[in-house]
Amino acid sequence: MTKPLLIGLTGGIGSGKSTIAKIFKSLGVPVFNSDAEAKEILNNNSKVIKAITNAYGAVYTENGLNTKKIAAIVFNDTKALEKLNGIVHPEVKIAFENWVSKHSSEKILIKEAAILFETEGYKELDKTILVVSPKELRIKRVMKRDTIDEAAVLERIETQMSDEKKKSLADFIISNNDKKLLIPQVLALNTKLKA
Repeated sequence: MTKPLLIGLTGGIGSGKSTIAKIFKSLGVPVFNSDAEAKEILNNNSKVIKAITNAYGAVYTENGLNTKKIAAIVFNDTKALEKLNGIVHPEVKIAFENWVSKHSSEKILIKEAAILFETEGYKELDKTILVVSPKELRIKRVMKRDTIDEAAVLERIETQMSDEKKKSLADFIISNNDKKLLIPQVLALNTKLKA
């Protein structure tokens, strides 16, 4: 039996990777959203909740993880962030492996993840797609989506690996610049991947 081709889908904040994921989904390609899965784990996995509480103190409320509080702790502290990732990522990996075995009859499966190259998660996949977008467009999108100012968006962009660095690691690049149409790019790529 042939195994599905595992494709990573990534892009910097505001690049539009979620839009690309939606297009793939509409073509019938199953998509695993790592960020959504991580949120689910952070709020519902008792082992993870206990480990995070032990590491960072009272960062949970009755509504779940206080994301602003944890972000303030890990944002400028790489050691604290690495520790957090070390708690969450192994659980996301297990969830992904279970998801893959549930969808083992598919031709291709997509794993959408914001930090695919940063965590070296791409090494466990067959191919990767990088969504790139001009910085000013990304800033506009994130400001609108998260109702934050330009400085806050720039700060987030600066913490991520540069597109130049990611391009050298990616197998395919989708340009989301409001000039090139997205659907034809995704259709062409989908055909290529299924071939």
